[in-house]
Amino acid sequence: MVVLLNSLSVTESLKLCHRVVDGVCGREPPHRADYSDTWSLKEWLELLNSLTAFFSLAIRNNSSDEEVLAGLSDVSSSHAKAVLSVLKGRREEIRRALLDRTNSISSATLQDFDWQLKLALSSDKISSLQTPLLSLSLDMRENGALQPITVEMNREELNTLINSLEAANKVVLQLK
Repeated sequence: MVVLLNSLSVTESLKLCHRVVDGVCGREPPHRADYSDTWSLKEWLELLNSLTAFFSLAIRNNSSDEEVLAGLSDVSSSHAKAVLSVLKGRREEIRRALLDRTNSISSATLQDFDWQLKLALSSDKISSLQTPLLSLSLDMRENGALQPITVEMNREELNTLINSLEAANKVVLQLK
């Protein structure tokens, strides 16, 4: 729906794109009231969402100028060049904002890990147990402080953890 940019002059499109990037970066986004004479509410929301997605996708994919212009084939060449100039001028700022948004999901980061495989031969209730146990030690850094976490898992719990990590890895690979 970026084609709706053609309704504005190139100068106004440039200003709007900068305001959209401001919104992506966590600052004041553009206001609908400033453009209510140009677009309906539905058109405004479609344009705002498509521009936000376009800028984010172009940065995530590290798109070249040619790829960006190809993605803007629906708008006039002067409008496309205006969008490209905003993207080129604020690329690092958008990238930093997207990284900060991703990093803010959790403040804890894994610094180091260690594991040991143990064989529980018996317990206080059963004289012959013979159960393998995994002891997983994680060193997590949260707000600058190192916090050790130790978890002991049996085979089923370990399989559940491995399946969860594999699923998370698939999601991360899809985002790349």
